[in-house]
Amino acid sequence: MTEHVAQPAARPADLEALIDSCIAARETRHEDWDTLGFQAKADERFRRAQIRYIGSGATGNHETDGRILPADHFTFSNMRLPAGAIGPEHTHHDVEEVFFVLEGELEVTVHDVEDGTKTASRMLGYRDLVRVPAGVPRSLRNIGDTDALFCVVIGTGRPQLPTYPPTSPMHGVTRD
Repeated sequence: MTEHVAQPAARPADLEALIDSCIAARETRHEDWDTLGFQAKADERFRRAQIRYIGSGATGNHETDGRILPADHFTFSNMRLPAGAIGPEHTHHDVEEVFFVLEGELEVTVHDVEDGTKTASRMLGYRDLVRVPAGVPRSLRNIGDTDALFCVVIGTGRPQLPTYPPTSPMHGVTRD
């Protein structure tokens, strides 16, 4: 039988430091239009901004940005998608992805793994959420006439970069 050893109670100064280290305030966030800029080079419709809170998400390595809270088990960011813009078809093979709409209207599409021309789409608005399982290709489109702002949660602290299936307009485009 293992004996439970009580941990010492945190001191008030430790609690102050703890809570301060766990906050990512809106005023300190930055709309990063460059992290996915390589996609906009392929087509201006793919221009969008990531606003990181916890971890880098699956947009690359942003560990030098001291404003981002470290990610252990998931990443959390906001994405700003201009009116008419598209998040191109991509696949996260290692992890599920969640989109939660804060502003605007999104069309979320899942694509058949074998035949990416077969799809199913749903419209999402304010406070709607979709969870896309790992390995399922997905795309987004802002169907409204204003920017869409939505949360993106990825179910691991260090996700692999996504891939772009042959049916994606990003297939063969590199991050260079």
